[in-house]
Amino acid sequence: MTTTKRITLAQRPSGMPDADTWASEEVDLPSPSDGEFLVKVDHVSLDPAMRGWLNDVRSYLPPVQIGEVMRAAVTGTVVESHHPDFAVGDAVTGTLGVTEYAISDGTGVQKIDTSVAGPATWLGALGMPGLTAYHGLHEVGEMKSGDTVLISAAAGAVGSVAGQLAKAKGCTVIGIAGGAEKCAWLKEIGFDEVIDYKNENVLKKLREVAPKGIDVYFDNVGGDILDAALANLRRGARVIICGAVSTYNDETLAPGPKRYMSLLVFRAKMQGFLVFDYPDKDAAAIAEMSDLISSGKLVARETVVEGGVEKFGDTLLGLFEGRNTGKLVLKIA
Repeated sequence: MTTTKRITLAQRPSGMPDADTWASEEVDLPSPSDGEFLVKVDHVSLDPAMRGWLNDVRSYLPPVQIGEVMRAAVTGTVVESHHPDFAVGDAVTGTLGVTEYAISDGTGVQKIDTSVAGPATWLGALGMPGLTAYHGLHEVGEMKSGDTVLISAAAGAVGSVAGQLAKAKGCTVIGIAGGAEKCAWLKEIGFDEVIDYKNENVLKKLREVAPKGIDVYFDNVGGDILDAALANLRRGARVIICGAVSTYNDETLAPGPKRYMSLLVFRAKMQGFLVFDYPDKDAAAIAEMSDLISSGKLVARETVVEGGVEKFGDTLLGLFEGRNTGKLVLKIA
């Protein structure tokens, strides 16, 4: 038997999660049965969507239940196997939860090539965030060369990849981020213009840097920044609704966009999507992004916090406090 420490949901938070939201427990796992394998987890993904999974409401995934292991994508190594497709030593990724060890039957688990990129990158640019950026731009945003593309939360895991993908496609790319350090980094990786929402008027600055309007807006934050983007659309614009991190911890329902009539005026469209919507396109997307990483056209950056699974709760708060640049990952081994 293998002893594992794991993080479970102790109670549903009201507003920002705190120490009372989580419980840490140690349990013994049996040896894997036929068709199963044991994974030693080394990195845990921290994602804004986690906050939504804590709410007991109908959504695209069932909420995490009280007492359940917290849902999370991870990377790890197979250390024992009775599965024909997974051998001891294989590096893998999958949604196995915030735990030191996990047993899987292979459902939703993929092998990864750590010679192409390290485990943290397989949770970032080559994982769910990178695929989110890729599918959002191509499938929903219908991005084409010459477009002016605006991206909010541009220094985050999804936004930083989206901006670089748009630049590689031949677009003019404008990012919105918070603070001089993040804005400077975005310029370093190829963004044409960057707006510091903490120190600049986003609506005014956007009209200065995109006087003819924007063709694609990749929205990760919602709120006032979404309204600023809607006020500066070009005819036929596409607004990609990926997330609304500015409202995830609100205790009351956030107001909707005030400028939605811009969609009518500019014959634009606004569409939401999930990364899970395009599974048949994942392999090609990962191959293309791997080539961009190898050629230096895509910089994969991770903020890696080291510690045990007990650091999960505090590390998650970092997402909503802006501590990370690029992908936020907890390294537990």
